[in-house]
Amino acid sequence: MLDGLTPQLDHDFADPLLLQEALTHASAVGQAGASRRSNERLEFLGDRVLGLIVAELLYDAFPREAEGALARRYAALVRRDALARVAEAIDLGAFIRLSRGEEEAGGRRNPGLLADTCEAVIAAVYLDGGLPAARAFIRRHWWTMIGETARPPKDSKTALQEWAQARGLPLPRYREIGRAGPPHAPTFSVEVTVEGLESTTAGGASKRVAEQAAAETMLARIHDTDHAG
Repeated sequence: MLDGLTPQLDHDFADPLLLQEALTHASAVGQAGASRRSNERLEFLGDRVLGLIVAELLYDAFPREAEGALARRYAALVRRDALARVAEAIDLGAFIRLSRGEEEAGGRRNPGLLADTCEAVIAAVYLDGGLPAARAFIRRHWWTMIGETARPPKDSKTALQEWAQARGLPLPRYREIGRAGPPHAPTFSVEVTVEGLESTTAGGASKRVAEQAAAETMLARIHDTDHAG
């Protein structure tokens, strides 16, 4: 079954069990054809591998851009939407091992689930073939997205503000709702509210980071709602 996926990965697995694990959702652990453990650990690793290689590609592709511009490009390329887009392009959903309940709930088309599985697959390619194999896969499937925008994308707070203004709505409101951790390394929780929408919350190592994360979460919800309609 997995033979249909490996050509899309630019890699033939020496250890096919790695790919099997990468494709096993937590709901399907132990089922026939699935791994004995879920892809969650691989997802953790794949996120870091993707980040490193995307940063490297951007560093080479835009030699005159400042750090802030590169950071905005980077954030857009490692977020859930980009991962889900790649997963859809290689038809990854068809190969994921899911429980019957998760499948009936639309798991194969769930952007979050697709993005998580894509990260796990990246990790599997990296562990089996090293950084060159992971770089080949990521370059092939992310390079088009890297070249799509001549200018760096707007940060999430700016994008959300412009979305609200375009619809005649008041500016988004941000409110700190919690703080945890030691005084030298606190984690901030921030809520963002846009008139007519349910508020969203997110956390970060500073208020600024938490506000950006909350705005990004709100934008992702708006995007999902627009596409569901």
